[in-house]
Parts: sequence; C-alpha cells; structure tokens
Amino acid sequence: MDNQEKPEITVTPPPDMSPNNPHSPNIPYDPLPLTQDHPGDFLQNDPPSPHASGFDTPPVEMTHFSDSIPSGAANPRFLGRALYDDPSMNFRDSYASQNTFQTAPSAATSSVYALNPDRATPTQAEFAGTYHDDPRDTENNTAAASDPNYLAEKRSAYAAPRTKSKRSLIIGAVILATAIVLVAVIVPIYFTIIKPKSSANSAAAASSAAANPTSTAQPGSANVVTGGDGSKITTQDGTTFTYSNPFGGTWYWDPKDPFNNNAQAQSWTPPLNQTFQFGTDRIFGVNLGGWLTTEPVIHASLFLFSSFLFYSSLLSAPALYEKYQTTTPQAVDEWTLSQAMAADTASGGLQQLETHYETFITEQDFAEIAGAGLNFVRIPLPYWAIETRSGEPFLAKTAWKYFLMAIQWARKYGIRINLDFHALPGSQNGWNHSGKLGTVNVLYGPMGLANAQRSLDYIRIIAEFISQPEYRDVVVMFGITNEPQGSMMGQGVLERYYMQAYDYVRAASGVGEGNGPYISYHDGFLGLNQWTDYLPNADRISLDQHPYICFEGQSDAPMSSYAQTPCSDWAAGVNTSMASFGMTTAGEFSNAVTDCGLWVNGVGLGTRYEGTYTPGTWPVVGNCSTWTDWQTWDSTMKTGIEQFALASMDALQNWFFWTWKIGNSSVSGVVESPQWSYQLGLQNGWMPTDPRTAAGTCADQGLYSPPLKAWQTGGAGAGQIAASVTASYAWPPASISNGGPVSSLPSYTPTGTVATLPPPTFTITSGSSVTTANAGDGWQNPSDTASGMVGIATCSYLNPWIGNAAPPSPLCSGATARAVPRSLFTAAPVRRS
Repeated sequence: MDNQEKPEITVTPPPDMSPNNPHSPNIPYDPLPLTQDHPGDFLQNDPPSPHASGFDTPPVEMTHFSDSIPSGAANPRFLGRALYDDPSMNFRDSYASQNTFQTAPSAATSSVYALNPDRATPTQAEFAGTYHDDPRDTENNTAAASDPNYLAEKRSAYAAPRTKSKRSLIIGAVILATAIVLVAVIVPIYFTIIKPKSSANSAAAASSAAANPTSTAQPGSANVVTGGDGSKITTQDGTTFTYSNPFGGTWYWDPKDPFNNNAQAQSWTPPLNQTFQFGTDRIFGVNLGGWLTTEPVIHASLFLFSSFLFYSSLLSAPALYEKYQTTTPQAVDEWTLSQAMAADTASGGLQQLETHYETFITEQDFAEIAGAGLNFVRIPLPYWAIETRSGEPFLAKTAWKYFLMAIQWARKYGIRINLDFHALPGSQNGWNHSGKLGTVNVLYGPMGLANAQRSLDYIRIIAEFISQPEYRDVVVMFGITNEPQGSMMGQGVLERYYMQAYDYVRAASGVGEGNGPYISYHDGFLGLNQWTDYLPNADRISLDQHPYICFEGQSDAPMSSYAQTPCSDWAAGVNTSMASFGMTTAGEFSNAVTDCGLWVNGVGLGTRYEGTYTPGTWPVVGNCSTWTDWQTWDSTMKTGIEQFALASMDALQNWFFWTWKIGNSSVSGVVESPQWSYQLGLQNGWMPTDPRTAAGTCADQGLYSPPLKAWQTGGAGAGQIAASVTASYAWPPASISNGGPVSSLPSYTPTGTVATLPPPTFTITSGSSVTTANAGDGWQNPSDTASGMVGIATCSYLNPWIGNAAPPSPLCSGATARAVPRSLFTAAPVRRS
C-alpha cells in the first residue's frame, strides 16, 4: 500500500464520551447512520430503536428477498417461509459496532432513520424537516436537511444554522483576512522545510513496515465511513472510486471501529451483524480463483471415460506463467513457478508472487462484487499461507496477509467468505492447483497418513482463527479440503478424515448457531447421493459439488441449445440433497460448454474440442476461436451464455461461480478464457446484472422447500451425534489405499509447536497516545493446548510428494515405540468476547 500524506481533520469529541468498545478501548466512537434508497418509503414510518450499551448502534436494513424482484422476473422458488415476517423468528444476539452482544433490530428501527425530515407525524408536524438526535425528544433538534438521505455520507451532525448579524460578518471577514496572511507565511515554510523531512521519514517507515496489514486512524476524524450507491470511496492507499450498488447495499468502514459489522451487500442479504439463514437466504457467490493459490489452470474436475482419467483447469493470471515457459523448470504449477521465480532474481525472485497478491484482487473488486448482486466470495487458500517445511519452494506465510485484507474488504462491503482450504501438503488430488502437478499423497500412498495428520493440524489452526468473535460473522463457511480424489482414497477413509476435521473445527468454535463456520465437505466426485444421512445431528455441515459439462463429449452445437441443460442435469440432485443431507452448495461452476480456452486442460495440453488433447483420443470438432474470440460475439451468442448462466444459478440454488476474473494473456493482451470470467461477462453483456432474475428459469419439479432442520442450522439437537456413529468413523483408518496398514506407514506425533495465525493490526493515534484495537490472538479455544504433528527423530519418512513407493523399513530405529496418535480434542468453553 502506498503511504501517502493526507491532511488530517480532527474533531474534538464531546467531554461526556466514554469508552464503549472493548476492541478499541479509550477510543470515543460516534455512531453513524446507514441510510440508503430502499424500495418504498417504509423506513420513514418505523419506531425508533433501543439503545445499545454506551451508544446507539444503527444496524442496517434488510428487506425481503422478494421485495425488490426486478420487473418481469418470475417469483423466486426457493425462499420457503417468509422468514422475516414470522414473529417467531427473532434476530439473534449480534457482535455489533461496539463489539458487544445485543439483539439487532432492523435499521428501520434505529434512531437515525427516525430522524429523517419525512418522519413527521400528526403530533410532530412542527418538527418536520429537522433532524433529531433522539426520536423521542421533541425539543433537541439539530440540523435541517432537505433530503431524507442527507446523512448517508456525512460524518457529523451539524449545528442548526443561526441568523448572521452584520457585526458577525465583519468579525468573520477580519478572521478570514488573518488566516490568509498566516497561510501565505506558513505554506512556503512547510513545503521547503517540513515536508521534505516528513517525506523522508515516511519512506523509511514504509521500508520497515511489518508484514501484517495495518490501519492507522486519528480519533475524531470527520472522514465519511459509510455510504450507498453513488458514494465516493477512498481506499487505504488514498485512491478513490465511486461505489455502484443499485440493490440497496451499504458499505461501512471506520478505522476507529475496525470490527463493525453494519455493512450490507444488498437489501435482500442480511447485514453482517444479523444471521444469514442458510437454506432460506440464498448464496450468490463467486470464487476469487488464482489469487492466493495461483494456477495456470484454476479449476480441476475428475471425469472417467473408458480407461482415461481427465482433469480440467483454467488460467486466472496467465502472465505469471507465460513468463516461465522456456525456463527449467517450466512453470506448470505453483511448485515449478516458485522454483522458476526464485531463480529469476533480476525480476525480484519469489517476491514477484506478492506483487500478484497486491494487484490481482483489490478492494474495488469487493465493491464490484457487492454491486453485482453477489453476497459471498469463496477464497482458495493454500497450506503455505501458514508455513512450509524443508524442500517446499512456496512463498511462505505471505498469502495470509492478503487473506486478512480480504476479511477487511468483505467486512466493509457486507460480503461473507467461504474459506476454501485449496492446497494440502502432498496434494489431495494431484492437480496443479493443489500446489504440485503429479500424484495424490493425502489419504493415499505411503505418506497418505502423515500428510493427512499435517493437513488436519492446518485445519485446526485455521478454525481457531476464524472462530474468534472478530471474524466469525465474516468468515461463515470453511471448505476443509478442496476436491479430494474420493475414488482413489475410498469413501470410508474420506468419511473418517471428515469426521476428524469436524472434531477439530468444533473444538475450536463450540457448537450452535453463531459459533464458528459452517463446515463444507466436498463430495470427492463420488456424487451427492453418496452422502445421504452422513453425520446426522452434526452441527452446521454443508455438502459441496463442482458441476461442469465442458469436459465431457465436445459439440459444435450453438450456445442457445444449452439453455436448459443445467436444469435437466443438476436441479433434481440438488433438491434431493437439500432434503436428505442438508445444506448443499455448488462451490464451482462456469459458463463453459467446451474445453476451449488458454490452458483450460493444463499448460500446453491442448483441447478436446480441437483434437489436440491426448491426440488420437479425441476427434476434431472445430476451431476454438468460436468460443474464445469474445470481441466478435454477437447478441445471439451473448444471450445464449446468459441463459445458460441463469439456468445454472436456478438449478444449483446456492452457488459460487468460478471465477470472478481472468487475467489478460501477456501474449495477446486479452482474456483467453472468457466463459470463466464473471467480471468480463458483466462488462460485455453475457452475465445477468441481477442474479435474482434466475428464479424460475428451471421448471418446478420436486423442489426443495426450506427451512433446514433445526440441528442443521445450529439449533436444537446440533452436535448431538450418536456415539455409535462417531465410533464408526474412528481415526485413523485401519489402512490407506496404495499404502497399506497404518501401523506400517510413516506417521507424525503431537510434540511440535503449533503455528498461530497472526491477526491484523489496527492502531489509533491521539496526540502522544497510541491505542491498538483488540484483534484477537489467533486462537479461539484456550483449552486446546495439544501440540502440533511433527516427525519422530528416530523414525524414517519419505518425501511428502513421493507418489508410489514402498514404506520405509524399518520405520523406526532401535527400540523406539511408535503408536499412531489419534489427536482427538474435547470441546471446552470458549472465549466469547
């Protein structure tokens, strides 16, 4: 981030303001209104809100999903009960702007809305057109405002204007003249003496900045901290852009109150300080693929045709890899990219990856995502964001810094995060986006147990961090392992691993609504129906699938012919899974119907469509330019893609499109895989500008009817898994596929130091006093004191990425006793604030 000097505007707080925020002690905070143009005028007619502890906290308004359905759209089919009209459905206790727990009413009941000039009632008519600090008070009036939404971007309430006398005008003129003289003297001194010295000091400070993201604020700042459609946003580096959100979304960011959750992505999406009702509220999400886990090929799916095994993938940032196609090694995954970059010291070495992190996804992307009607992001995160071990070439611990920035930006725009653990040590699928292209070494092969133990440690570390109250309302879903090769591992082994991961996450978070994230399990490409009734009464688990059609048989049929394909292929399975398993999502899907696009199948592997993928196996269907030259697409092609997208969204119900953006090729200068980019589709007219218009695209057949069962959403019965069920999934399994009995395989022991993920730093300076907001310590459950999984000094281990090999023999030297550790935790009371 650029460290630019900016003028500071300081407002002295009233003398009676007292600390009210345990995360920002001794920092006076003046709550702000969150006004926005909402459908209808109902905001002007609601009662005032109760007071939070210390100060009023204006929460954000949430309207019904159906309140603002676009004209002409079919009624949404998956809403179920009218949740927010049901008087039995109370708002939950929320971690509000003062970071205290309170019952959060709608913004329509907050005092700032009651103060709008249109608020006048027959008994208050004389106060129409004035702003009231207290809606119950008919005497304490402040500023008049001609627009009811006047305060949407204003930091302060201004004093009521007074009639100016002639004498006052004369005094004012004298003061102004004096000020002009002072400016004429001081400004030259500042720019010739003070400014150069200050700039030099700033540059020195910037060069020694810590790796963790920081935010520094001056108390009393009059900067705007909230706004809606059309408001001006100033980013941390001082750049500005205009927020575009036609859906009633409201951003909120006050560096003095960095854990404020008032922001709301759209009027139909609950603000972060209210509960997202999984199964009733809809997930409209997008992946941030290729950002923190780089991929020359950013999606992989498994398909079996005859005796051939195929994977697919897509380039998100091709320029990263194009630079290293003639080097040794050739960059085909992040492992070889890291090796090539490290050798290229003239270009900055491995630190080039941090430049990618800084520039590929920025704050403005999050603003655009909310403005596109999307309310979730799925962020792939690799294990090397936490640590690396000997021989692993990845840039360690750096991606975490940018994931923290993602949390901050998501919080600012009211977007929720699905953290996807995308790359595990040894690789869970052998594909390039797992870190290293080649073999599967998690739950498979001689190092399958040891790599799984290490992966579970990382799952535990992540769960401890995101379950902290500072983050749990933003990071609300945790995909514990992306695309494991279930058919190779065996479903029974994968189920035991998932049960163990469940224990780790719930030991960190506790049980019940609001305590940590939903746990998302990928179906392992085994099919949704293979997971029916898995872990009954488990607390808040979700099943994930990644449906694609582009890697099946290729066709030159026009795009319009695929209009109902998602409905016929996917809708019934989703409906059945929602009823039989519970929460079911599509963590990935795209608009592609062929495998055309730069490196979609892998670096230099060609395409099935053109017959160049495993030549001789696939017949030539046509030229890929029809599907990649998006600059030449006509309205028929664009309409066909949009119709496919709408059908996909309707069939999948809760979804994450892969992916938000695709980088330009450094060779052609344009996006080469256009049907995988949500952003490009919005910019060029083949993605729906409002995802709600998808409702009703598929025919109504056997539809899922919400809500989910109480235990599935953290209610009654949650976490009460029968002892017989947990016993049937005991960890570790007796044997590992392609490895043998676990007693003969290398394994780790819990005697190492556990890594703790560092929190961000938020610093507020007032004169000589510097206060740091409490951002948590990275570990939610203080009772979890188990050590980390590490090797035994007297035992032998293979390379974690070894692939097929015989286990070491003997495993351990001398008389070393070796027992396979179970590493189970018992949940304990956890920190609440």
